[in-house]
Amino acid sequence: MKLLRDTVLDPFLLGIFAVAALASLFPATGTAEDVLGWVTRIAIALLFLIYGARLSPRDAWNGVKHWRLHSVILACTYLLFPALGLALRILVPGVISDDLYTGMLFLCLVPSTVQSSIAFTSIARGNIAGAVVSASFSNIIGVFVTPLLVIALMTTTGSVTIDPSSVLDIALQLLLPFAVGQLMRPWVTGWLTRHSAPTKLVDRGSILLVVFAAFSESMNQNVWSSVPVWRIGIVVAVCAALLAVVLAITWYGGKWLGFAFEDRVVLLFCGSKKSLASGLPMAAVLFVGQPVGLIVLPLLIFHQIQLMVCTVIAQHLARRPQSEQSPVGSVAD
Repeated sequence: MKLLRDTVLDPFLLGIFAVAALASLFPATGTAEDVLGWVTRIAIALLFLIYGARLSPRDAWNGVKHWRLHSVILACTYLLFPALGLALRILVPGVISDDLYTGMLFLCLVPSTVQSSIAFTSIARGNIAGAVVSASFSNIIGVFVTPLLVIALMTTTGSVTIDPSSVLDIALQLLLPFAVGQLMRPWVTGWLTRHSAPTKLVDRGSILLVVFAAFSESMNQNVWSSVPVWRIGIVVAVCAALLAVVLAITWYGGKWLGFAFEDRVVLLFCGSKKSLASGLPMAAVLFVGQPVGLIVLPLLIFHQIQLMVCTVIAQHLARRPQSEQSPVGSVAD
């Protein structure tokens, strides 16, 4: 009951709902949409700069070396999710249409998120270094793996192209600011340790910007108006069930594999996410001549559900006593 009460009254979750409603009523278009894109990129780069400044080089290196954690997260993203997506075929045509199933399967093939996975790990006081490495690496190899999975498991009429420039974009927007933060650490780490508010503000602010941008784009593409309300309700239920299954597997699987608590947090958030930022442009290339808006609808819905659910989970984990944190794999501020 306490968790339910805290969830209903949680300001951050209420903020996500408010931003989604605002973007639905007043979506950013034209110049405003371009400005929103740049502001979001700057906020995410600032977030990674702060992460780099807060993490000691030892913790960052430990995050890079934690190959076992990264392997399990990659297996969740590119093996577990596709297997569940193929299993959802039993819902066709009785529960969902062929086009919506195509969208559900595509959702299961896209990379994990980067920014929100790491932000939620930070909020929940997990192993930020491990999250940075896992989420970034998952997204980088997703540029190559996702199109290959689509070719192997789906039929597309588009000319599939793999764009290595996406790797450069990730490096410039995420890894470069993190490296700069590491270099700035001797001068700013003391101030950041004494003042946690800037990190919290950028953590949460970047997520709210992503939500606003996603809903603006969906409204501009008339995604919601292309499907009957009852079918949207079914997709919401299927996406919620899919997320619940993956969250349970990642959390209890991490315990079964003997990961430290902070590493289980990383597995929970990085292993259960799917990236709208990566999925939308990939769909535009892979499904030329097909109803792209309908195909990306499950991804859009899953993306919003994962943000809301993980907000609740992250806030709940953040309230755990300091004594419950594991000395292994923890983040030193």
